[in-house]
Amino acid sequence: MSNKKDLIAIQGIIGSFHHKVGVNCYGENFSFVECSTFDELVEKIIDKKVSKGIMAIENSIVGSIIPNYALIDNYKLNIIGEYFLNINHNLLALKGQEINDLNEVHSHPMAILQCKKFFKKYKNIKLIESDDTAETAKNIAEKQILNIGAIASISAARLYGLEVLSKSIQTIKNNITRFVIVENHRSKKNKHFDKASLKFILNHQRGSLANVLKIMSDFKLNLTKIQSLPVIERPGKYAFFVDVTFEEVENYNEACFKLLKIAQEFKILGEYKKA
Repeated sequence: MSNKKDLIAIQGIIGSFHHKVGVNCYGENFSFVECSTFDELVEKIIDKKVSKGIMAIENSIVGSIIPNYALIDNYKLNIIGEYFLNINHNLLALKGQEINDLNEVHSHPMAILQCKKFFKKYKNIKLIESDDTAETAKNIAEKQILNIGAIASISAARLYGLEVLSKSIQTIKNNITRFVIVENHRSKKNKHFDKASLKFILNHQRGSLANVLKIMSDFKLNLTKIQSLPVIERPGKYAFFVDVTFEEVENYNEACFKLLKIAQEFKILGEYKKA
């Protein structure tokens, strides 16, 4: 039985893009725990059934995966790293099938969104959402399902013995997804970090966000991401999630001290090395 220190939760199954990120980051020797949803992944981290988890957080075509920001915040997860993966979606089916044989194509909602333009040419194909890219490929292979295709990786095609009917079908060829690696809490402070993910809530008054941006500029922080989410229990209030990079940790620490003073709520979601 694997020690939980060697267990990493991924959304999806073996052959999914989350699995590929896990292998690229940690190697084949780690055991990956398959989760059908991000909520299940977070539960396994909180219940200490795994040491960490891998979560997609944003994509260059469809933007931020907003529910995952909320999960990280609400469950007080700590971001310990990030990974950028070039996502190539491919149309897979049983060997011997052609595109015109397909009535339906199943895949994860994000994969479908990223490939919608390709399927405009095929009016007869109905796009069906499923839990995972690789899981759909596996089901087609195991049950020998005809007339149904999957949007998944080349790795999934090889793993489950499917035909690649069309390669790289995503709308934008340079299709990058950013993944973050999260754990239950900060086990120890990372001494060698040059990127941080922060959350803050500001007073609802003119210039409050401008003041925050000025502090970041004054202390030479480079703002690489900003995302706002409504604060559900306080209508009209917004929480801001930002990523910053920097060269001097001292500047970052000074900026955090200033932000802590002017924000209604300020939280460090993670400090880590930028990918």
